[in-house]
Amino acid sequence: MAGSTSGMRTDHDSAGARKAAPSGRAVFAGVMMIFGGAMAVFEGIAAIAKDDLFVSTSDYVFQFSLTGWGWVHLILGIVVVVAGCAVLFSGALWARGVGVVLAGLLALANFLWLPYYPFWSIVLIAVNVFVIWALCSGSHQGARA
Repeated sequence: MAGSTSGMRTDHDSAGARKAAPSGRAVFAGVMMIFGGAMAVFEGIAAIAKDDLFVSTSDYVFQFSLTGWGWVHLILGIVVVVAGCAVLFSGALWARGVGVVLAGLLALANFLWLPYYPFWSIVLIAVNVFVIWALCSGSHQGARA
């Protein structure tokens, strides 16, 4: 009798084996986080390697060391790429929360980067705003805690 039930699968067993896929917005946010983080890494490398590439205005309120900002962008960009991979491949609630915080920090860093590279900073601020929107809006049926 025990042999006849061993081949049967219950719904409980199959539900535990399935992994929920992240929602479309979470996938969009993960891809955009990887893109925005990679661009921040490139900004950081450019500022560290050759800081005379960027021109700054003298009458801007926020004046910082360009090499220091290069390191900030490099480190923050690497962390955002890793968090974007976590959002993209897991879609977990903790990954989305970390993604919102890091996208906000990267948007703030790009706001402070405005005098050095205005157009690119505005583009990356818009990317990070879309990431925050995608992670915070809509239903996330695929999210696991």
